[in-house]
Amino acid sequence: MNTKKETTKELKTFEDLVFKPHPNVPYLMTQARMDFDNNYGVSVVTGEGAYSTPDSPYELAVMLNGNITYNTHITNDVIRHLNKEGVTEIMKQVQEL
Repeated sequence: MNTKKETTKELKTFEDLVFKPHPNVPYLMTQARMDFDNNYGVSVVTGEGAYSTPDSPYELAVMLNGNITYNTHITNDVIRHLNKEGVTEIMKQVQEL
Protein backbone atom coordinates (compact mmCIF):
# COMPACT_ATOMS: atom_id res chain seq x y z
CA MET A 1 0.00 0.00 0.00
CA ASN A 2 1.38 3.38 -1.01
CA THR A 3 0.81 5.89 1.80
CA LYS A 4 2.98 8.63 0.34
CA LYS A 5 0.97 11.78 -0.32
CA GLU A 6 1.37 13.19 -3.78
CA THR A 7 1.51 16.94 -3.88
CA THR A 8 0.69 18.67 -7.11
CA LYS A 9 2.21 22.09 -7.30
CA GLU A 10 0.20 24.62 -9.25
CA LEU A 11 2.49 26.15 -11.84
CA LYS A 12 2.34 29.88 -12.51
CA THR A 13 1.12 31.05 -15.92
CA PHE A 14 0.95 34.23 -17.97
CA GLU A 15 -2.24 35.18 -16.12
CA ASP A 16 -0.23 35.42 -12.86
CA LEU A 17 2.12 38.08 -14.24
CA VAL A 18 1.68 41.72 -13.24
CA PHE A 19 2.99 44.20 -15.79
CA LYS A 20 4.39 47.54 -14.64
CA PRO A 21 6.23 50.30 -16.48
CA HIS A 22 9.75 49.10 -17.36
CA PRO A 23 12.23 50.66 -14.91
CA ASN A 24 14.62 51.80 -17.67
CA VAL A 25 12.13 52.89 -20.35
CA PRO A 26 8.74 53.34 -18.64
CA TYR A 27 7.38 55.40 -21.51
CA LEU A 28 8.05 52.63 -24.08
CA MET A 29 7.75 49.24 -22.41
CA THR A 30 6.11 47.31 -19.60
CA GLN A 31 7.72 44.46 -17.67
CA ALA A 32 6.60 41.63 -15.43
CA ARG A 33 9.07 39.73 -13.28
CA MET A 34 8.38 36.58 -11.35
CA ASP A 35 10.72 34.50 -9.19
CA PHE A 36 10.07 30.83 -8.50
CA ASP A 37 10.95 28.56 -5.56
CA ASN A 38 13.88 27.01 -7.49
CA ASN A 39 15.80 30.35 -7.62
CA TYR A 40 14.91 30.73 -11.31
CA GLY A 41 12.46 33.25 -12.64
CA VAL A 42 11.33 35.12 -15.72
CA SER A 43 11.33 38.69 -16.94
CA VAL A 44 8.72 39.38 -19.61
CA VAL A 45 8.67 42.66 -21.53
CA THR A 46 6.40 44.10 -24.17
CA GLY A 47 6.22 47.39 -26.01
CA GLU A 48 8.35 49.47 -28.30
CA GLY A 49 11.88 48.10 -28.30
CA ALA A 50 10.96 44.52 -27.40
CA TYR A 51 11.66 41.74 -29.88
CA SER A 52 8.01 41.32 -30.77
CA THR A 53 5.26 41.52 -33.38
CA PRO A 54 1.58 42.43 -33.02
CA ASP A 55 0.63 38.73 -32.92
CA SER A 56 3.50 37.76 -30.60
CA PRO A 57 4.13 40.83 -28.46
CA TYR A 58 6.28 39.37 -25.66
CA GLU A 59 9.99 38.84 -25.06
CA LEU A 60 11.11 36.63 -22.16
CA ALA A 61 14.41 36.30 -20.31
CA VAL A 62 15.20 33.41 -17.98
CA MET A 63 16.50 34.63 -14.63
CA LEU A 64 18.63 32.94 -11.96
CA ASN A 65 18.90 34.58 -8.55
CA GLY A 66 17.51 37.80 -10.02
CA ASN A 67 19.89 38.04 -12.98
CA ILE A 68 19.49 37.01 -16.61
CA THR A 69 21.03 33.63 -17.31
CA TYR A 70 21.88 32.15 -20.69
CA ASN A 71 22.98 28.80 -19.24
CA THR A 72 19.86 26.62 -19.32
CA HIS A 73 18.64 24.00 -21.75
CA ILE A 74 15.64 26.28 -22.36
CA THR A 75 17.59 29.01 -24.16
CA ASN A 76 20.96 30.69 -24.53
CA ASP A 77 19.44 34.12 -25.25
CA VAL A 78 16.20 36.01 -24.64
CA ILE A 79 13.20 34.33 -26.22
CA ARG A 80 11.56 36.59 -28.76
CA HIS A 81 8.15 36.91 -30.40
CA LEU A 82 6.03 35.03 -27.86
CA ASN A 83 2.28 35.09 -27.42
CA LYS A 84 0.57 34.51 -24.05
CA GLU A 85 0.56 30.74 -24.53
CA GLY A 86 4.25 30.75 -25.43
CA VAL A 87 5.09 32.74 -22.30
CA THR A 88 3.13 30.25 -20.18
CA GLU A 89 4.94 27.29 -21.77
CA ILE A 90 8.38 28.79 -21.05
CA MET A 91 7.30 29.75 -17.52
CA LYS A 92 6.33 26.13 -16.85
CA GLN A 93 9.69 24.89 -18.16
CA VAL A 94 11.57 27.37 -15.94
CA GLN A 95 9.59 26.28 -12.87
CA GLU A 96 10.55 22.67 -13.56
CA LEU A 97 14.32 23.33 -13.73
